[in-house]
Amino acid sequence: MNKLTPSDLEKMHKASKASSDGPKDWIKVGMSSCGIAAGAEDVFNFFIEEVKKRNLQIEIKKCGCAGACYAEPLVEVSVSGLPPVVYGAVNKEVATKILEKHVISKMLVNDCIFEVLG
Repeated sequence: MNKLTPSDLEKMHKASKASSDGPKDWIKVGMSSCGIAAGAEDVFNFFIEEVKKRNLQIEIKKCGCAGACYAEPLVEVSVSGLPPVVYGAVNKEVATKILEKHVISKMLVNDCIFEVLG
């Protein structure tokens, strides 16, 4: 088995950056047991359906526990030009606001923010 050298890792990192075509926008839905119990699965499926229906160029991802069970479902959104934001108590109504305001109009949904990360 060959060991990777620091030079190998640097080459891999540069190749990875070169292969990406700029920053990718994404939405992460917390899918831990507390998130699922609070409705995260419905929110995740809603995002998948709406992004497809609206032909939006944003990736929908699942993630684990953020340690704030009382605020679930938590949704983290990263869109170029805006700081990464975590929204709390997300339901379909809030998810619609996230898509229409945050993703499409590039405006934060201030009344639903749990935490600004950037």
